[in-house]
Amino acid sequence: MVCVNSHKHQERKRRASFAGSASAQSLLEKIKNGETVRIGFSNEVPWAYPGENNEPLGFVNAMTIDMLKKLGTTKVEPIVTEWGSLIPGLQAGRFDVITGGMYILPERCCNVLFAEPIVKATDALIVPKGNPENLHSYQDVHDKGPTFVTGAGYSEIELIHKLGVPDDKIMQVAGPAEILQAVKADRVAAGSGAYFTMKEFTDKDDSVELVPIGNSYYSGLAFLPNQQAEVDAFNAVLKDYIGSDEMMASVGKYGYTKATLSDGTTAAELCKR
Repeated sequence: MVCVNSHKHQERKRRASFAGSASAQSLLEKIKNGETVRIGFSNEVPWAYPGENNEPLGFVNAMTIDMLKKLGTTKVEPIVTEWGSLIPGLQAGRFDVITGGMYILPERCCNVLFAEPIVKATDALIVPKGNPENLHSYQDVHDKGPTFVTGAGYSEIELIHKLGVPDDKIMQVAGPAEILQAVKADRVAAGSGAYFTMKEFTDKDDSVELVPIGNSYYSGLAFLPNQQAEVDAFNAVLKDYIGSDEMMASVGKYGYTKATLSDGTTAAELCKR
């Protein structure tokens, strides 16, 4: 893993560690002492999202709650924020762990510690019915030059930047609902996000259709850089929990299947890519 501008990176880690040490208790201490654990996520159906009464829903939240029970607590407080505020919120001490289904990417590994992957997923485009621009990949977005929308802080931004898509062709919005709105309003030719989320839209709305993209990503829970003990504890629980009947019973209603399980790729390997 190579972090750009190592001096600034070390300063961010120092501040994040300070935020963690400034808290009254570490996450494991909170669990031991019966304190409430705050989980941070965005509104990303079906990964992690709030219910009508702000209850934590989605397959990542379901897994997290199961694992927290095994670690000794059922006391959970959901903190919902925009996707781009998840890592800054963790660093500022607003919550104890990110449960939003964040892709494990080298640039993110510079700012947080990831537990082992809990899902293998792909991206997808969402386009108007009939796919009038005939877009089937990020390369098509570059080659054909339409305006494209995705979420602020999403990994898709770096991917299309690497292909040479200019900033004036990239619309960044708060999250999935805004991506769908931009496509439906013909403000853009396509939007992009995680396959699960984009499929939710196309399953419920006949005016848009799904274009799967082959890129594979792995998601995991994210912690502060000084929380190796917490990562180790969650990983220990994951060994028996991942893929178990108990887990599948919790996540099946959100569309998670055995085919979505990680393939054994580790967080350490992903952070080096």
